[in-house]
Amino acid sequence: MNVPIFLARKVRHAPEGSFSATVTRVGIISIALGLSILIVAFAVLFGFKNTIQQKIFLFGAHLQASKFTNNSSYQETPIALNTKLYRDSTRIPGVQHIQAVALKAGILKTSNELTGVVLKGVGKDYDWNLFHGSIVAGTVPTVGADTGTGSTQLLISQYMANQLQVKVGQNIPLYFLGNPPRARKMTVVGIYETGLEEVDKTIALGDIRLIQRLNKWGPDSVGSYEIFVKDFNRLDATANNIFDEMTPDMRLTRVTDQYRPLFDWMVLLDRNMVILLALITFVASFNMVSVLLVLMMERTPMIGLLKALGGSDPLIRRMFLFVGLNMVGWGLLIGNIVGLGICFIQDRFKLIPLDPKNYFMNYVPIVWDWPTILALNGATILLIAFALWLPTFIINRIQPVKALAFKK
Repeated sequence: MNVPIFLARKVRHAPEGSFSATVTRVGIISIALGLSILIVAFAVLFGFKNTIQQKIFLFGAHLQASKFTNNSSYQETPIALNTKLYRDSTRIPGVQHIQAVALKAGILKTSNELTGVVLKGVGKDYDWNLFHGSIVAGTVPTVGADTGTGSTQLLISQYMANQLQVKVGQNIPLYFLGNPPRARKMTVVGIYETGLEEVDKTIALGDIRLIQRLNKWGPDSVGSYEIFVKDFNRLDATANNIFDEMTPDMRLTRVTDQYRPLFDWMVLLDRNMVILLALITFVASFNMVSVLLVLMMERTPMIGLLKALGGSDPLIRRMFLFVGLNMVGWGLLIGNIVGLGICFIQDRFKLIPLDPKNYFMNYVPIVWDWPTILALNGATILLIAFALWLPTFIINRIQPVKALAFKK
């Protein structure tokens, strides 16, 4: 029989309504509350970061390769489609997908309203998977058809649709500046909404062949390449691999530079989360140390009796350590149930809404990052176990004679 565990069970199961039972509940509640807050906080933090990044990647991709030019307008200098970078992209370490796009500025006009847009032309190689969560009406346009003129289907933002008062299925003229100006009759086949004001006010998507024809490019000329990497945390390393495959007249732009304010904001969120984690861990550890000290004071006569019967200091310390770890176990169980339960309810029913103008999303997002959840549980056990070990050294200073005469 393991004597410390046997004695810990006796101490742990104090009579209902006793001071020890009340203090024990306080310790369990403090751990459960701290862990549940951390689980919800990390799930929401990763949800915010993941949602914002996915919205940015809709139009920014991870990396963008384009022709080096001093021109800061949307009038692009064409690059060849069949470059080595495009052909051998799957062989470049870290590259997941590459797609060719082109941009051209224009004006959408109805009988009463007009708005400036940047038409982003895409082809058959464009990955529409990221758009599934952002389409609010209709569908994505059909692009890359083997026609010389290109498709006239158009995907616009909800902001543009509201401003122009158009719906899916309506025709709307798109004017391109030039000498003379040219117009194309476009059909709105879909409406998207990202919540990113900079994007929603500017970008409409259509067929790259239309831009090629308007710019008098050949079918093998595009404006730029959008490149997605396999691991975003290794963005710089992958960018270096891509740079080695580029021609001298091309430049590479990182999405972290293109949307630097948003990424700086996400870095700030990480720092705030570290501070929150440290504070909650400190409070939970302090509460557990206080609870164990109170239990040791109440059990002072018992400690004296065990020493008088030959119990060693390490044995008694392990007994109280097991008492504390038992409370930690119950606290972790309750904390996981409460924290994961809150996350499940929010993820399933979207009960907590957000203002998309300020947060770029309509509700609080949840991401299930199981490695982080397991790490939080493990870190809680290790840190609190270390904190619990410190007050047990007070037992070495307790003298059996004084302890047996101690009155609570």
